[in-house]
Amino acid sequence: MHIILCLDDHNGMLFHHRRQSRDRVVIQEILESWKGKRIWISPFSFALFQGNEENVLVDESFLEKAKEGDSCFVEDKSLNPYKDAIESFTVYRWNRHYPADLVLDVDLNSEWHLVSQKDFPGYSHATITKEVYKR
Repeated sequence: MHIILCLDDHNGMLFHHRRQSRDRVVIQEILESWKGKRIWISPFSFALFQGNEENVLVDESFLEKAKEGDSCFVEDKSLNPYKDAIESFTVYRWNRHYPADLVLDVDLNSEWHLVSQKDFPGYSHATITKEVYKR
């Protein structure tokens, strides 16, 4: 499975069970990048994709149900239990440091290699950085 994340500079994901930030340009970029492919999300993330549900599958157990080649947008789950099934990470960095109590629990600097990186303007952030990591 391919994991899609939004992270701050310290790999933070959530703070007090709330997303740190949201950006509609990022969601559009995700939908365009994965056009025609399934994107699994949790019910927590549904509000971000509402109105664009054509290839979006919502399920609390989405990480267990995703198959090889599927993508999963993850905001509120630990990924370490699934690390052997992960084919790649696409990370959208806010380029800020926010408070976080849920942090990415997979070390992207160990067995993962940064294969591409690009900056683009977001809606709520002047610069968002898209990073793609593969084994």
